[in-house]
Amino acid sequence: MSLTMVHVHVKSGFMKDFIEATKVNHENSIQEPGNLRFDVIQDPTDECKFILYEAYISDEAASAHKETSHYKVWRDTVAPWMENPRQGVKYKMLCPDFKKA
Repeated sequence: MSLTMVHVHVKSGFMKDFIEATKVNHENSIQEPGNLRFDVIQDPTDECKFILYEAYISDEAASAHKETSHYKVWRDTVAPWMENPRQGVKYKMLCPDFKKA
């Protein structure tokens, strides 16, 4: 399993545009083979901060996501709207244990 939390800090004037573009990316990403979750989370204390919670069945499926046209459009569209470059942090899933399923 491949689990990544992508931390994004958006410039205040671009929040609505970022959310709209990210919803399109979300809708397409959840249709990808190997996608388990693709959640978009907004910080309630700082509405300019977001986390994209991405879970794929494998590292290969996660890598394939980055080759999709919808991801590339999202990446190029939202990049100028960020306070700083997005940061993807990989995590190890402990529970649930998908190996037992």
